[in-house]
Amino acid sequence: MTSSESGALFLDAEALYDDMLHGVQRLCTSPRTRLVGITSGGAWLAQRLQRDIGLAGEPGIISSALHRDDFSTRGLAAGGQTVLPFEVEGADIVLIDDVIYTGRTLRAVINELFDYGRPASVKLAVLVGRGGRELPLQPDYAAARVVLPAAQSLALARAADGRFSFHVQEA
Repeated sequence: MTSSESGALFLDAEALYDDMLHGVQRLCTSPRTRLVGITSGGAWLAQRLQRDIGLAGEPGIISSALHRDDFSTRGLAAGGQTVLPFEVEGADIVLIDDVIYTGRTLRAVINELFDYGRPASVKLAVLVGRGGRELPLQPDYAAARVVLPAAQSLALARAADGRFSFHVQEA
């Protein structure tokens, strides 16, 4: 993480991914561990982590859409459906996301996850924690922590070759 001469934040998403890979490996503590990516950036990360760690099968993908407290204004996002290709009951779940901010998406995702069963444990790994939490939820692993003004958002992008990058956007 560096600042450019203009003062803009620069995050090397690929370097953070390498750190995250090692952090997630440490969270995979049992043969019942399953990765679940939060749409969309978290799902991209979970797919790559699943392969790079060498875990069998496919990771889960989970959407927060149906449990969000702002569902009436946001509606359903395209392509944001939950797919959990394994039994949730009794599994050790590692939720994967790109950025945690207020914690509201994570709250909604946990509600969605429990609609599918009761896991033995749930841990959270993120590329970036950006502060600003509105709920008492913290990641078990964060590759980086940054502070951004509320008027900015941090978006993960995935290139055609699968490489990640971050973009700071004005909200």
